[in-house]
Amino acid sequence: MGAALARGLLAAPDDPLPAIDDRVIAAARRGAWFAFNLSGGKDSTASAHAGLALLNALGHPRDRRIAIHADLGRAEWRSTPAMVAAIADRLGLPLLVVSRSAGDMVSRWEQRFLSGKRRYEALETYNLIGPWSSASLRFCTSELKVQVIGPDLARRYRGETIVSVIGLRRDESPSRRATPVSRADERFAKPGNAAGTRMLSWHPAVDWSANDVFGIHKRHGLPLHEAYVQYRTTRLSCAFCVLASAHDLAASAAAPGNFDLYRHLVAIEADSTFSFQPQRWLADVSPRWLSAARLHEVARAKLRAQERRALEAAMPPQLRYVKGWPPRMPSMAEASLIAKARAPILAHHGLPDHFPDAAAVQARFADLLAVKSERSR
Repeated sequence: MGAALARGLLAAPDDPLPAIDDRVIAAARRGAWFAFNLSGGKDSTASAHAGLALLNALGHPRDRRIAIHADLGRAEWRSTPAMVAAIADRLGLPLLVVSRSAGDMVSRWEQRFLSGKRRYEALETYNLIGPWSSASLRFCTSELKVQVIGPDLARRYRGETIVSVIGLRRDESPSRRATPVSRADERFAKPGNAAGTRMLSWHPAVDWSANDVFGIHKRHGLPLHEAYVQYRTTRLSCAFCVLASAHDLAASAAAPGNFDLYRHLVAIEADSTFSFQPQRWLADVSPRWLSAARLHEVARAKLRAQERRALEAAMPPQLRYVKGWPPRMPSMAEASLIAKARAPILAHHGLPDHFPDAAAVQARFADLLAVKSERSR
């Protein structure tokens, strides 16, 4: 399995062998559609290059291959759309670009905070929820890539076997060490669906190192994004990623094409009082690009963030909501603590205080618990 199966198909002694398994080979020989997911980054490009060579060796029809890119809008490096188009052209693949109909990545962050404020005002959340995604809540992967690409392919190639080729590597992170060569993907094509659609994911580069990937680019003249070549980032993602290292954030902030985005995201930090990363304010990465007024707003936001954390820490921890619902009714003393903590946070964000005292908080908890009980019947 893995690279061993590729050994008999390819003759490229300088390149590391891509991984393939019997499931992907069978799909290729049956003429499945292969969709090469391109992000503009090194791994997706090298995976596509190697995957195409394997498909050619297997006699797979070239007219049943496409490149697909999920456009994250303003969150992308400005050069990414043109780079993706250049990569698809270099690989000889028609390019399909898809995007989230409800707005781009930046809109998703803005929408999340607006929703969080509305819910906090209504006491539907115990703590105020910030705008940003996180390691456990990655909007870019879930909502703006997977949930856009998957349904589009399932509709476009209804009744077909569809193989998504994705540039995942096991040595990228601990969470990817168990990545298989391929897997069945039943999220958008349930087993036994009426159309007979079947979907798979294939990871040809799963066993490669970053050096392997860069070596393939060099030997085959594959396009490399300016993020690597000019700004020396270690990986390509959104221009500013909530999971990025300090080095990569600083590199992105040095690119003139990212200046407007940088300032916009810092404005969201200042307005929300939530830092872009749990331990790092984006405003601190490259403050030289910020106006004096913005720096003043950020300083105020940092003070309010400290105050918010202290206020929320004083609230009864045993009353934190579980799966979106209060666990029980608060006592009058507990309800008083909740009302006292919420008041300044609501005021900071210009929100009305509908539950200003213990009695109002208790009444709201009673309403929420009644709704929870009704829905659980």
